[in-house]
Amino acid sequence: MKHAILFDCEFLTAEGAPSRFWCGPRDPDPVIAQIGLVKLGLEGACAILDTKRIYVRPPDRQGGRPALDPFFTRLTGITEEALDRGGWTLTQALDVVEDFSDGVRLWSWGKDEFNMLAISCYVAGIAPPIPITRFGNACDLLLKAGMPYADLIRTRSDALAAYYRIDHPPLQGHDALDDALSVTYVVQHHLQRGVLCAGDFH
Repeated sequence: MKHAILFDCEFLTAEGAPSRFWCGPRDPDPVIAQIGLVKLGLEGACAILDTKRIYVRPPDRQGGRPALDPFFTRLTGITEEALDRGGWTLTQALDVVEDFSDGVRLWSWGKDEFNMLAISCYVAGIAPPIPITRFGNACDLLLKAGMPYADLIRTRSDALAAYYRIDHPPLQGHDALDDALSVTYVVQHHLQRGVLCAGDFH
């Protein structure tokens, strides 16, 4: 394996929705609106080989598109205009993910594949095109690299690079690509130090 994919998703929410487990009468289904992908080389200098930010027109249960809650737009910076201008259908977006990954495993901070596949595909009425066996939890990689469990469970993806005091270009929290990059910088750091190796990504 010559590269790994780190990814992150932004999914619909409203103020207070997480504390209600998205079960409030006005809470949107937590379907994805943005995917960030980073292709990280696993050989040599372990360079970042490519990145991609994908906007997804989130489906609703009637085959339309739900309006974005103002809280979601404030949190992520994702607007109706961005989705109108550059949004893909869920099927198209997942095809892009598959093409970008070249068949290797995809790693997120946690289990973003459940929002990307289990929830979003179910709401859209399509079969998940990528099997669950293709996904890994980047938390497992950092446990292997020695991150204390107590720190791991309270550190968000957008704060991970800062936790390790890694210098990097400015990142915006709750942007799918920037959050994926935050995780990538840390994984890259451990690969370059020899704490992780390519075999850990199988």
